[in-house]
Amino acid sequence: INADAVVIATGHSARDVYEELHKAGIKLEPKGFAAGFRIEHPQKVINKIQYGTDWGGNAYSGKKRTDDANKAYFSDISREGSKGDDDANLSSNHVGRLPVSSYRLATDKAFDGESNRGAYSFCMCPGGQIVPASTSPGEVCVNGMSFSKRDSLWANAALVVTVAPDDPVLAPYRETHGVLAGIEFQRDMERKAAIMGGGNFTVPVQRLTDFVRGISSTTAPPSSYRLGVKPSPCHEIYPEPMVKSLQDAVMDKFEKQMPGFLCDDALLHAVETRTSSPVRICRDRDSLEAIGIQRLYPCGEGAGFAGGIVSAAVDGLVVADAVLENFAHEEGMVVAESQKKRVKAVGFEY
Repeated sequence: INADAVVIATGHSARDVYEELHKAGIKLEPKGFAAGFRIEHPQKVINKIQYGTDWGGNAYSGKKRTDDANKAYFSDISREGSKGDDDANLSSNHVGRLPVSSYRLATDKAFDGESNRGAYSFCMCPGGQIVPASTSPGEVCVNGMSFSKRDSLWANAALVVTVAPDDPVLAPYRETHGVLAGIEFQRDMERKAAIMGGGNFTVPVQRLTDFVRGISSTTAPPSSYRLGVKPSPCHEIYPEPMVKSLQDAVMDKFEKQMPGFLCDDALLHAVETRTSSPVRICRDRDSLEAIGIQRLYPCGEGAGFAGGIVSAAVDGLVVADAVLENFAHEEGMVVAESQKKRVKAVGFEY
């Protein structure tokens, strides 16, 4: 690319870009990331957990099929609760509509057998769908989305555990891939998922109740993933410390925060590995140019300086200011003090 300056602002899965930069001698460094699964519940179950039996039936999406299923679910709960109790009246008399519910879960005390890890939900999508995010036929990776009206029958979220740059689970990958160990780890997990699924982007799935017990699922509830699912021993994909920490988080933390979260209808989909970039393209703190080449400006999530849409956009503004400032210096122009302050303030750690 012939240009006075190039801003490199790829997504966090641009693995070929990282490899080419590494070959070109541009400095990279490992950074922490998280990996795990995409979990899916019926939306009505999340409505019950978050709103309770009294208000859950008022969750409204505007789609008849979804709203009818939600009302029928809470009507059944009401009938079951009133059996043998003439005074019981559990049906909701509330008038009004509530948005379909969402959730957020997190702990920094998910025990992996030796120490604590972070575990959390990520990118929670109410009324949504699980979608493929694979970039190679021999790998399986999933993501999630919500429809604009949040009106599907399902709710999904990433359920992941943290992996530190010096994490012992990366040791075998560091020996052969060095700074790109995290990328190779992601690939390896995605290959295992593809093999377990049997090909054609079929996703291995496991009931959450089976996952915490460490047994393979032989059946599975319906899933929103459209390319097919296969009941599998998903707990065998990741290294044991990661599996143990996620099991501990679900049983000892998340189920206490959201009673009913751990249920037979909760279905894990393997794997979700691409929560953020496992490497950072190093840049000079003053000029924001890549270390190893001038006039190349790493930016955003793929460069390792952001952790989502908003922070990536902010980093884009900061890099744009840096480019203009560097050009201005060459032309002998004066740079506004406000621009300088914004450039110096950059430094996201994700």
